[in-house]
Amino acid sequence: MDTAAIVTVIDRIRIFAKDLEVPIVTELARIHADPFEILISTILSLRTKEEVTAEATKRLFCLASTPEEMVLLPETAISEAIYPVGFYRTKARTIVSLSRELIDRYGSIVPSDLDELLKLRGVGRKTANLVVSLGYGGDGLCVDTHVHRISNRLGCVTTKRPDETEAVLREKLPKKHWREINTLFVTFGRIICRPLSPLCSSCPVADLCERRTVTRSR
Repeated sequence: MDTAAIVTVIDRIRIFAKDLEVPIVTELARIHADPFEILISTILSLRTKEEVTAEATKRLFCLASTPEEMVLLPETAISEAIYPVGFYRTKARTIVSLSRELIDRYGSIVPSDLDELLKLRGVGRKTANLVVSLGYGGDGLCVDTHVHRISNRLGCVTTKRPDETEAVLREKLPKKHWREINTLFVTFGRIICRPLSPLCSSCPVADLCERRTVTRSR
């Protein structure tokens, strides 16, 4: 799939998803783009369903919403607030450690640079790119499981890992679309382009899709 076709796909999915519920990280960015809140919410979202992430994020930020406030909380209080997100005890330890690191090394300011973000404990490329794009409005291109799966299914890329997908999309996709692709593909992937038995009969880009690895659909 060439660049023009990928842009057409994004344009159609944007229209399809305009009135749908967005991921909690995007919702936070729309309310007020606080890089720390984007960072913590993204960490909570890893290997966790969106509805669980949304509720856990709200509970935690009622207790603390800055690095200084977070390090004052007992780790058990964070664990209880974010339960039942995946690996909630590990994530509670990471949140405390990360908050302390931000205070000690960065004056409580979350870095805006991708490479600097990747130096932080518990921060991978998905999280770092979302902080850059949603927290700072920069050129972050976040590839999670949805973006990776859908990009390959459509025929936009032919890759085995999310980092490979990110590298290819950075070459093929105009920068003006980098910030929105994660929100659009996550929303689209939860409703239409599901991992198993996607709803191809209701898909707004079915005529452009190569349907790679799709063996059963509705």
